[in-house]
Amino acid sequence: MASKEKQFKKKSEEVAFNLRHRKTINFNIGKYLTAFEKGKLQYSSLEEAKTLASEVKKDVLQNLDYYLQKFAENFEKNGGKVYWAYDAEEANNYILKILKEHDAKTIVKSKSITTEELRLNELLEQHRYDVFETDLGEFIVQVAGEKPYHIVTPAMHKSKKDVARLFHEKFGTDINSTPEEMTMFVRKFLRERFIKADVGITGANFLLPDIGGISITENEGNGLLTASFPKVHIAIAGIEKLLPSVRYLSLFLPLLATHGTGQYISAYNTVYTSAKKENDADGPEQMYVILLDNGRSDLYAEEETNIALSCIRCGACLNVCPIYQNIGGYTYDVPYSGPIGSIISPYYEGEKEYKHLSFACTLCGKCTETCPVKIPLHELLIINRKKFVERHGDHWIWEKGMKFYEYLMDDRNHIDMVGGGVKNFAVQTFGKNSLGDKKEPPEFAKESFARSWVKKRQDGNK
Repeated sequence: MASKEKQFKKKSEEVAFNLRHRKTINFNIGKYLTAFEKGKLQYSSLEEAKTLASEVKKDVLQNLDYYLQKFAENFEKNGGKVYWAYDAEEANNYILKILKEHDAKTIVKSKSITTEELRLNELLEQHRYDVFETDLGEFIVQVAGEKPYHIVTPAMHKSKKDVARLFHEKFGTDINSTPEEMTMFVRKFLRERFIKADVGITGANFLLPDIGGISITENEGNGLLTASFPKVHIAIAGIEKLLPSVRYLSLFLPLLATHGTGQYISAYNTVYTSAKKENDADGPEQMYVILLDNGRSDLYAEEETNIALSCIRCGACLNVCPIYQNIGGYTYDVPYSGPIGSIISPYYEGEKEYKHLSFACTLCGKCTETCPVKIPLHELLIINRKKFVERHGDHWIWEKGMKFYEYLMDDRNHIDMVGGGVKNFAVQTFGKNSLGDKKEPPEFAKESFARSWVKKRQDGNK
């Protein structure tokens, strides 16, 4: 089987020249960018808000152990149960254990991009559980047998005609259904599943250690139903999802909404601290939080790049990235794509297999400029490149070639020793496809500019 890097290059070329895909992505990202510009108008100084958010997340990383322990202690004081999962396998074992304890059969999920790290849906289906994604976008890709295409908008790659065709094939709905009709169909379909569900699984946008709670922000209300209808609520969150205090939600919820969808704030913003109490009429009878490491500690140990753990998963860096806009979400073959995914995925999914993602960047810096918590994304990608080359090396021909390049570039005279004919021969022989098979490499002049300039001056002085 081809390596992940070779698969990536092959898929990139296929997608980049798929005009239908490009049209759909450009349309959907164009709508986002327009909304984003409007959303930013709520700030008198967006830069000040971003700077404050950045400092808050830096404080979290500097005191990560303290905030994690405080969250666990306060959440369990509230009556919940915390599980610490070192990796995906351990998290999955905890989930299966809980499902078995509660004799569960039907599961509903919401806000659950973290579960893509666990390949949870496949696992649950293997164990013969009925599992339903309830975010509209994730429901669409689940029905299609696909994975989320984007951190925030999982079905960004599909047009309304694509979805109408999909629902017609899977459910027999009218192939000419309008978006409103399709939404109402999904609403009715999922309401029946909410009522029957034994367990609800969610992610968490933020962990709040001071009150021992989790914060979930959403627009469809399905998160509320997932967390409150079933008898059991399981929340799965990365260990980096912390804020120091609940009071910082007033800063982070608008930032997340503006950068994620262009809204001033999402429609539903809920804090969950426990299962229902004795006098509560509704809510789950048990609530669990699984704190997931799965490579985060490895990234945390990297002093130069651990700032990437500040990410609040708004997806803004994907939407402005020229690479993502051209090769799409599936080419990355990881749950988190785009600039942030290229930084963190080698730590979460395997450094040796996915180190190539850090080279999938033009270094234009647009991602860094857009990030709401001021992560220097393009700089981290450069650092990753250096580290991965040092750790894993490269082909000896490449290493010798770079040594020769270093020698040439070290002195003007070294470059001039090699004439244009030799340069053209070398490029045509060893670097003919260096720019891909769609472009021809440039042709070097017979003589360098420096030597031409000297000759011109000498001729002029005669």
